Amino acid sequence: MLTNTEILHIALQQSAIESCCAPGDFLKNENVVAVSRENAGRRAYLSEPYAFDLTSYGGNAVACVREDLQEVAYSYLAKHSVAHLFETPALHELDVMLAPFGLKTKFQAEYFLPDARYVRICASPYETRVLTPAAFGGLYRTEWGNALCAERKERDMLCVGAYDCGRLVALAGASADCDTMWQIGVDVLPEYRGRGLAKTVTSRLAQEVFARGKVPFYCAAWSNLPSVRNALSCGFRPAWVQLTARPVEKTESPAGAFGFPSPH
Repeated sequence: MLTNTEILHIALQQSAIESCCAPGDFLKNENVVAVSRENAGRRAYLSEPYAFDLTSYGGNAVACVREDLQEVAYSYLAKHSVAHLFETPALHELDVMLAPFGLKTKFQAEYFLPDARYVRICASPYETRVLTPAAFGGLYRTEWGNALCAERKERDMLCVGAYDCGRLVALAGASADCDTMWQIGVDVLPEYRGRGLAKTVTSRLAQEVFARGKVPFYCAAWSNLPSVRNALSCGFRPAWVQLTARPVEKTESPAGAFGFPSPH
């Protein structure tokens, strides 16, 4: 298994590709503003360069913005501490600053990376199975909408399912969002929630992803506490947070069209 240092390095490299900066920029004490541009290797659902994006690994923030939005970025970063850049009322101020450019904040999420010291397969009385695309091809249904993505089926690499007397009751899926990192999404049937099944399938899938030489990562909305608890119980730890603005006319569009997928 990769070490925590190696896992973080891979994540920083990926973030640097997407934010048009150097990996070390995320570890600086001061904030960084980078000009957005076309860059190969972005996560699959990032179909175009950022107009205005903020990413933080905790110590500072990196703004990746259009050239005409640099002054907005510098002004916003100078006004608020990193701890408050990603929360209201600061975000309301940012929306006012972005309005003349036809932009509005839209996507906001927290990302988790595995801690190699604590990632392990969690025991369960339920049968689990590792599923390849040939086996989960018929599972693109509403109840598995977090584990699998119908819009990007070619990116779904691997699943782990939990079964009760042969019935699939929980599913975790890994999407090859980029070359080095696979994102984990998980679903549990309503009547089976609260039995530890999310932890069962997530923890085993994380190990299977590691076994294939990739870094598993996990995304959750701040308010989705069950999902956050699942990540923590499986040995994942908060790694970075991200906020992206979009054109106002697209702020009501489905997340899958651009930017972050719906957090689990």
